[in-house]
This record gives sequence, C-alpha cells and structure tokens, in this order.
Amino acid sequence: MIELLSDNPMLKYVLLAALFAIVTAAGYFIALAVAARQAARRRLAEGVYEPEEASVGSLRSSQVESAWLKLVDQIEKAGLSLVDTKDEAIRRKLIAAGYTAPHAPRVYTLSRLMLGLGLPILLLLQFWVTKSSPSITTLYITMVSAAAIGVYFPTLLVRAKAERRQQEIINGFPDALDLMLVCVEAGLGLEAAFTRVGMEMTESHPRIAEQFGSVVLEMRAGRNREDALRRMADRAGADEIRAFATLLIQSTKLGSSIAQTLRIYASEMRERRRLRAEEKAHRLPVLLSIPLVTCMLPVMIGVLMLPASIRVMRAVWPALKAGG
Repeated sequence: MIELLSDNPMLKYVLLAALFAIVTAAGYFIALAVAARQAARRRLAEGVYEPEEASVGSLRSSQVESAWLKLVDQIEKAGLSLVDTKDEAIRRKLIAAGYTAPHAPRVYTLSRLMLGLGLPILLLLQFWVTKSSPSITTLYITMVSAAAIGVYFPTLLVRAKAERRQQEIINGFPDALDLMLVCVEAGLGLEAAFTRVGMEMTESHPRIAEQFGSVVLEMRAGRNREDALRRMADRAGADEIRAFATLLIQSTKLGSSIAQTLRIYASEMRERRRLRAEEKAHRLPVLLSIPLVTCMLPVMIGVLMLPASIRVMRAVWPALKAGG
C-alpha cells in the first residue's frame, strides 16, 4: 500500500482529501451534538420546555433542509425532473423513517441517481489511478454491481431506519400508555394527556414524544381528533400505534370510557412486550447451535479422537513394519 501511494501521487492526494473531509465532518457533528446537549441542559435549568427536533444529519434541520431544497430546485430548473412515478409510496416510506419534509422524495431520488452514477465513476477513477487494465467482462460486471449498489443503498438505508424507529416506538409504547392512563384518570383531557406524556417522554422515548407532539399540534391547528390520530398511525407505521388510534376513535364515537380502554390496551401491550422478550430468549439456543457446531464440535472431535488414533497407530504401525 505504501509503495502504491509513493508511485501514485494522485491517489495520495485523494486519500488525504478524503481523510480531511472525514475528520472535518466528524468534528462538525460532534460540535453540533455538544451544542444541542448544552441547549437542552440550559432549558432544563430554566424550566422551559421547548420541543426541538433531532436535526443532526437529518433532512428536518433548517440548514440542511434549505440546502437540500435549493439543490433539488436548481436541478429541476435545469430540466431534470426528480418526481418519481411511485411518489406516494416513497413518501410513506420516508415518513416512516422520519423524513417528513415535502421535498424528501425528490432528495431520495437525487441520492439514488448520484450514487448510481458516482460509484461506477469512482471505480473507473480507481482503475485509472492504479493503472490496472481489467478485462471487458470484469469491467462490465464491476460497473453494473457498483451502479446497483448505488441505486439500492438508499432504499436499504431508509428501510433499516424505518424498522429501527418502529422498534423504538413499539418498545416504549407501553410506558406511554401507562402515563396516559394516569393522566386521564387524574382528570386531564385527551389533548392535555398527549401534551403531558410527550413532555415527560422527551428524554426516555423521543420518538413517541415526537408522535404525540405532532398530534397535539395538528389538533390545535384545527384538525379533528380522528384525522390527527390516523395521521399519527400512518407516520409511525406500526400496527400497535394503528390499533391504538383505532381504539381511541371508536371509544370517542361510542362514548365508552377512555381510561378503561387505555387500561386494557396497556395491559395487552405489556403482555406483547413480554412475549417478544420470551421469543427472543427461546431463539438463543438455536442461534448458539451454529457457532457450537462450526467451532467447538470439530475441536471436541479432535480432542476425543486424537488419543485413540495415536494408540491405534502405535499398535498397528509395528505390525505393519514387521509384516513388510
């Protein structure tokens, strides 16, 4: 590697530039995280609750959002349309992953195009810098594979983030239901209960606090409770949240006790969480059998069979030599 860098000064400059960019980006994000933590501590010390959005590296921050918006607007003004034919399905996936900006689908399409074209170009640049001459078949397969990885990597990233967000919401939702039950039984209305639970769970479960805060803001803006709850279920993308929204809507329409509904559903959610934990625990023996069979079983067979093999060789080898 050192010889390659000494022979190719262009590659050395590219690696130094990449290292500088990585260190600069890491320092920038660390500074943003420290500033956000200091601001949160200052608000806690002052006793002021101002819900903020996690804006580090997200499409929802004001600076990053405006930069992405300007970029996609300039590209579309140049004549390249970034509107996908499945724009509504992409928007639902991005909302489930936490990207709620109106221009998020266009940024998603732009990232796929940039990666799909950029990775093959980078590979060609690497072949040119290293002065390697691959065959046509190898070059074709490499370019197609790089383009496929670039196109599908944003999809996998969005899917993984959506699943992680859904898992965080599902894991913390029983606690939110218990707090909401306490608030409702104490005499608070549903909107006030959403507000209070969102404030209390800002640090422990920020995803749930974000969902509840969105519901409160939509109801204060004039949207009716049914639409606000259904939109929360669509944003979360989890079956538990969708069932919770349906229960609250039916309880409101039928006039039944919301406290009793919350108590029953909270108990059911705790039971589901316990069953999921038991399921993961029961899977451990099956998962542990793979390393046991592949790593420990050959060693155990060797330890058990090697002494017997040595004894057999000591008994048989002299007889073979005498017979020969």
